[in-house]
Amino acid sequence: MSELSPPVLRLSHISKRFGALLANDDISLTLQRGEVLALLGENGAGKSTLVNILFGHYTADAGSVEVDGVALPPGNPRAALAAGVGMVHQHFTLADNLSVLDNIVIGTAPLWHLRQRRRAALARIHDLAGRFGLAVDPHARVGALSVGERQRVEIIKALYRGARVLILDEPTAVLTPQEVESLFGTLRQLIAEGLAVIFISHKLDEVLRVSHRVAVLRGGRLVATLPAAATSKPELAELMVGRRVEMPARTGTTATGQVVAALDRASVAATAGRGGLHEISLDLHAGEIVGIAGVSGNGQVALAEVMSGLAAPSAGRVTLHGAALPAQPRRWIGAGVARIPEDRHAEGAVGDLAVWENAIAEQLGNPAFVRAGVIRRAPARHFAHDLVRRFDVRGGGIDTPTRTLSGGNMQKLILGRALSVTGADACARPRLVVASQPTWGLDIGAVAYVHRQLLEAAAAGAAVLLISEDLDELMALSDRIAVMHAGRLTPARATASWTLGTLGLAMAGAGTDEGEVSHAA
Repeated sequence: MSELSPPVLRLSHISKRFGALLANDDISLTLQRGEVLALLGENGAGKSTLVNILFGHYTADAGSVEVDGVALPPGNPRAALAAGVGMVHQHFTLADNLSVLDNIVIGTAPLWHLRQRRRAALARIHDLAGRFGLAVDPHARVGALSVGERQRVEIIKALYRGARVLILDEPTAVLTPQEVESLFGTLRQLIAEGLAVIFISHKLDEVLRVSHRVAVLRGGRLVATLPAAATSKPELAELMVGRRVEMPARTGTTATGQVVAALDRASVAATAGRGGLHEISLDLHAGEIVGIAGVSGNGQVALAEVMSGLAAPSAGRVTLHGAALPAQPRRWIGAGVARIPEDRHAEGAVGDLAVWENAIAEQLGNPAFVRAGVIRRAPARHFAHDLVRRFDVRGGGIDTPTRTLSGGNMQKLILGRALSVTGADACARPRLVVASQPTWGLDIGAVAYVHRQLLEAAAAGAAVLLISEDLDELMALSDRIAVMHAGRLTPARATASWTLGTLGLAMAGAGTDEGEVSHAA
């Protein structure tokens, strides 16, 4: 990388407004060949808007984008691709029913040309895979690949199209530690051959490890661009949120109480888009946080559904306070179960409803808020005002449509609803908290807030089931950790007995035998 050479990418004075919101405010950045530039910022800081302008999905109100000195026409994704801008999204954009080869080449030429050029395409894919350490079978069906393999396909797909600038959006969010190491090896090879990379991540350790420079956005403005070697995690966190951020963590060993919830050899049949469970057993005690690690799609969704009354086991038992409950969410809420769902947009909130309506959405059977089928607006709105104040939900007040909130503020709303209202008593604390991916995609300030609330819930006597793909999160918060793989559960062991390496092996299905994978007391 030479800073004296012309930049491969130049963003000049980019501004973008959505109504009253100034999402990007006069942002200028450059990117050199062979450089990794990390792009950081809180949720709502303007990162996604800036990247969408670069990729042609949005048109800037002011400013320009140049690749190798040539201005890109605004709002034209095809022109961005042709100029060599590639992107690997956090949620992959592959067709599961097609082969790796078809996913890579589709859209690069008319179909009748592709049939004639498959041999040449295969040769090029093999060359790219070998050069950059991206081992993958071109003839495999994408739906049968692991998460790490799918990511390799996405990278090869971008390289096949001639990417010179590669945008990686939260690239390690769903990878095992071993897959992360493989990705970083690929990144080293890519930049050695002159590729320029924009690395978007909330994991500051990784940012400092792989980046040459770091650009920080806050409130739509570029507040800092600095060498990665000359900064630190605390400094970056403070630049992102505008204040010092203290990350909470479990301290010492917490004495646990009685069993709040238990699974006894419970099974759930797999369905389309959701893995099942195979004879898993687990006890959750009052006052403890039990973490569940695993690569996405190995049964975590089914586990969360069973533990919040959304699904019933097809075999085995699930009990709450020693009694079996039917799969009726209202009964589970009434028994003191608080749910923080994995997908805050699709499951956690109704975007078109106001904040105050979502605040009571899981309490429509609570007489404090509903009588004779009619919502009591005054107490509901009073509760929402209090929730917004206590959980620092920002974004325009309780009459604001929930879809307009940033990801972090929407998660605070869901968290406040879960931890504030259970049973018939609007002030009761939960006895079981089922938190599924509670900090997915959140910035470090919001992550710290969510972690603090989960720790406080456990300290107040709740049992907390923390299902997360973030191993650092699990290691920081959990008293015990178990690993899900292919619908089976390893024993839940004290956190100190795990390392990132052993967790990664268990997530990949290695390091455990059949005798270990069924019962976790």
